[in-house]
Amino acid sequence: MSLEIGFFAVSVSLVVGTALGSVAGYAGGKVDTGIMRVADMFLSVPALFLILVVVALFGASLVNTALVIALVTWAPVARIVRSECLSLRARDFVHAARALGAGTARILGRHVLVNAVPVVIVQGSLSLGQTILIESGLSYLGLGAQPPLPSWGNMLVEGRQHLLSAWWIATFPGVAIFLTVLGFNLFGDGLRDAVDPTLRCRPMLRGSL
Repeated sequence: MSLEIGFFAVSVSLVVGTALGSVAGYAGGKVDTGIMRVADMFLSVPALFLILVVVALFGASLVNTALVIALVTWAPVARIVRSECLSLRARDFVHAARALGAGTARILGRHVLVNAVPVVIVQGSLSLGQTILIESGLSYLGLGAQPPLPSWGNMLVEGRQHLLSAWWIATFPGVAIFLTVLGFNLFGDGLRDAVDPTLRCRPMLRGSL
């Protein structure tokens, strides 16, 4: 259940963050300023406060939990995609496509976003660990997946009452959260090293020296 909510929330945040970040980075000007100020507003609001407001208004459910997690995680994605698009729009192949008469939508979809996909994938893999932690914390507080759904946060709450007599009830869900988040973070770091040509070239340069 925690993985399902995590994957759904990350998918929504990646779609929203990539769309807004690419438009802001490629368009620039007032569009860029407006989108980034909205992202800054979401980044400045404490995540827990925003989650409590949304849950109080719309109730606690699986869909609401995933959507509220996406609501607090799309802004970092938008800022990263924006910075990548700012770099890509100054490349020669973008100027060549514009000189050949390609429209804005075609350049953004066929040239800019395609080259920004590795960055989006890496950000998504790194966000999965954070999303699972947020979902587990919400379920632990009773704001996420509701019992009897088998969320890791719910398992921790149930096992908290039996720590002295049956410690494994709460220990193994906690270990599962720790290993899963650690695994996604390590996978994201490795994926970033794999898609970044500068990091791939470091061992070769070190060997040549």
